[in-house]
Amino acid sequence: MRFGLFYELQMPRPWETGAEHRLFNETLDQFELADRLGYDYIWMVEHHFLEEYSHCSAPEVFLGAASQRTTRIRLGHGIMALPPNVNAPARVAERIATLDLISDGRVEFGSGASSTEVELDGFRVDRRRKNAEWLEALDAVTRMLVEEPFAGYKGDHITMPPRNVVPKPLQTPHPPLWRSCIRREAIVDAASRGLGALTFSFVQPDQAARWVQAYYETIASDECVPIGFSVNPNVAMTLYLQCHRDEAVARERGVASHTFFAKSLAYYYQHGTPAPGRTSLWDDLSIEEQAKNGNGHQVELSAAFDAVGSPGRIRERLRRYEEAGVDQILLVAQSGRIPHEQVCESLELFAKEVMPEFHDRCEAVEHAKRIKLRPAVEAALARRPGPVEVAQDYRVPRPAKL
Repeated sequence: MRFGLFYELQMPRPWETGAEHRLFNETLDQFELADRLGYDYIWMVEHHFLEEYSHCSAPEVFLGAASQRTTRIRLGHGIMALPPNVNAPARVAERIATLDLISDGRVEFGSGASSTEVELDGFRVDRRRKNAEWLEALDAVTRMLVEEPFAGYKGDHITMPPRNVVPKPLQTPHPPLWRSCIRREAIVDAASRGLGALTFSFVQPDQAARWVQAYYETIASDECVPIGFSVNPNVAMTLYLQCHRDEAVARERGVASHTFFAKSLAYYYQHGTPAPGRTSLWDDLSIEEQAKNGNGHQVELSAAFDAVGSPGRIRERLRRYEEAGVDQILLVAQSGRIPHEQVCESLELFAKEVMPEFHDRCEAVEHAKRIKLRPAVEAALARRPGPVEVAQDYRVPRPAKL
């Protein structure tokens, strides 16, 4: 398996002067450390207005900075919101290509439609149309990255005349494509469109195995018609990370903050009615109390905490995800109030005592998968229409006279 670090940029209140500045700089330091330690991916969300839960509203800027602080780690949008009220398709294509060029071809392009009412209503995105807008935008963006010139688009939600969208990405035909997934249905949909599946729900290994099986069965079937011009057969699953030689210390350091991650996620996505600029989630969600039971002992940890503990225990749990066929584990190391120094200690110990075993097996597994899937991938790409050509006599119209 590969390992990625998944970032929301969490910052629970109270906020001291300079807190965001410190958080952003510490995160870039963590990226640099992860690059040296051999982690495979960085994944950054795009969220807007989700105070405390996520201050990552401009991931393209952050990943641009990361590209100059790292040399080998892959830089992932996990995910970029594509409804055009949030991000205009041409601007998406331009930013992805630019990041790919300045990072020497290290971009992973994950996309989605966004989900919280705070964000959708903030940008006046109609929840009933958001998935259709995402699909049209992704179709248009992938064509912009490939077609020279882009032949234009006329859909139900996106209209654009022919233009040569520059620059073009370094990776050909374009960076690997992913989509966000919460349920099994989304996993299968990702496969049907040739997309990698970024699974942001926390599932047990046996359930992960069923989802992986459904994903790869769809990749190998006639249902797979790529939305882009390549197929990215990969499934990633998410776990919280806090690695320490002492199991009790790992729990003490990680449980309250990871509980905050889960509770604030549910607050924004399901039941919350935030007061912008005034809500204080850490206190309102009673995080300290919810991380313990009535006797003051740590709560029983769910599958989400399978990477919280000692290196030996974490290796044992991760082997079950590897056996399930999971390609990548997305590790949430920075959450809640975990101090920067403890995040770095955890990253270092995990990289030293957990990752090597899985990396040692990775190349052979990936090589065998490529060989096995090659006929299915070639057949899927043959079902996808090629780039569209613009009429040879097309010219940009002159500006209308005032």
